[in-house]
Amino acid sequence: MSEILLAASKLCKTYTLGRQRLDVLRGIDLELLRGEALVIKGASGAGKSTLLHLLGGLDKPSAGEIFFDGTPLRNRDLVRWRNTHVGFVFQSYNLLPELEALENVCLPAWLAGRRDIARARQLLQAVGLGERLHHRPAELSGGEQQRVALARALMNKPSLVLADEPTGNLDSRSGEAILDLLWKMRAETGATLVMVTHDEHVARRGERVLEIVDGRIVANAT
Repeated sequence: MSEILLAASKLCKTYTLGRQRLDVLRGIDLELLRGEALVIKGASGAGKSTLLHLLGGLDKPSAGEIFFDGTPLRNRDLVRWRNTHVGFVFQSYNLLPELEALENVCLPAWLAGRRDIARARQLLQAVGLGERLHHRPAELSGGEQQRVALARALMNKPSLVLADEPTGNLDSRSGEAILDLLWKMRAETGATLVMVTHDEHVARRGERVLEIVDGRIVANAT
């Protein structure tokens, strides 16, 4: 029986805008198996990114519970947990513009009190940027910036990688290259991968695909 890395139970997220109540997630039940590659697809506004942010501890649910290795996230130091166990890949890259590629990749290690420059170099080499270590984000293409973001996500050897529309700002060729790298490096590290997308073509990459509609997981996508 496969081991469950992360589980969500009856997960809800509600925002209040003045007198208006917006129910974004409406009772999500989800189990992530250690080492699997899960894709969650759905239209814009369905709640995909909100779910990913909750699973990664970037936001807190309005109701329900998230467990990581059997322990509720609410009982953890979320800042330390995220930096130790979770790697994020965002659609907009989220690189620090004043830092070089090598420095951006080193950030998670620095936050953990380490200076593992050798690993950062190795990761940038692995994503094909060994000659671009000292370039700042503005000097890199969109595809190159996303490669830096992927290397940064893997810097602390996370057990969980969360990718939020990682090809959304890229042309089709660059997007395919990023997906190839993401799946390759996930297989090599054994990390659990969760990616959200609105793109049917991208969704086919998942070993398991779920669909979210109006804040609910409606069925296994086929």
